[in-house]
Amino acid sequence: MSRLLPFTTMDVFTAEPFGGNPLAIVEDADGLTTAQMQTIAREFNLSETIFVQTPVDPAHSAKVRIFFPTDEIPFAGHPTIGCAIHLASKQSAGKDDFKTTITLEEVAGLVPVDVSCAAGMISAQFTAPVVPIPHAGDAPSAELAAHALGLDKADIGFGSHAPGVHIGGPAFLYIPIASLDALGRAGVREPHWSEMIAAAKVDSAYLYTPGNDDTDYQARMFSPTAGIPEDPATGSATAILASQLLSCGALEEGTNRLALLQGVEMGRRSELGLEIDLAGNAISAVRVSGSAVPIGSGNICVPQA
Repeated sequence: MSRLLPFTTMDVFTAEPFGGNPLAIVEDADGLTTAQMQTIAREFNLSETIFVQTPVDPAHSAKVRIFFPTDEIPFAGHPTIGCAIHLASKQSAGKDDFKTTITLEEVAGLVPVDVSCAAGMISAQFTAPVVPIPHAGDAPSAELAAHALGLDKADIGFGSHAPGVHIGGPAFLYIPIASLDALGRAGVREPHWSEMIAAAKVDSAYLYTPGNDDTDYQARMFSPTAGIPEDPATGSATAILASQLLSCGALEEGTNRLALLQGVEMGRRSELGLEIDLAGNAISAVRVSGSAVPIGSGNICVPQA
């Protein structure tokens, strides 16, 4: 019989089961090949699956690798948050209150995650391993972006916000949308979508607009070429949004604290916190925070090498 690996599924960026972004965490993954990990990620068919291995440095919590259904990625936010909360919960089993730091060795770099639990309510905040910057891809015109999203030209942009391309590990095309109504109507439209994505030199587009009530921005993220028609919550894109906001003149000196909402249109409301440290008009650090809840657990077969 094939070796079995333990796994846990979590819903991330939510405190409510069956909300947020689903994640599979596969443990005891030492010795798995890249192809085997990819096969397992394709079997789960979630936006991301994270594999937990023995850390290179014993002072760290774990080495991890993260996969889309179609490819490996160097860094992602919801696997980082979900895995850190899972490992911290195991480490602090039976405690209703604790604070700890989980340090993950990711392909993009070392990611420290502060995890805290008070009265059974758990949350985590990671510091992005790479400070985001503008990317070499071409941002689309408002006309092309509108055609690619099934919107009107007037629906693209607001205030000083215009489309841009930014990178911080992965890269994303950022498209500001004029209203919540337009954000809800947006969708992938071919052939303009492929034209826009190819020129931007990315796989994914992150749409955002000013939110209501206590939310600074509400967002959607489409990445069909990566096997993700739409993502309920994208922590890496949230972190890299810092560079887009800086380029649009939307940040102030000091620490900027923002609340973001994603996944509403999918019925998987996700709440993300974003902190951006700005000094001398340059980003010095980016942090993303959120919660997670366990959904299920079991064992999965190891594919043939």
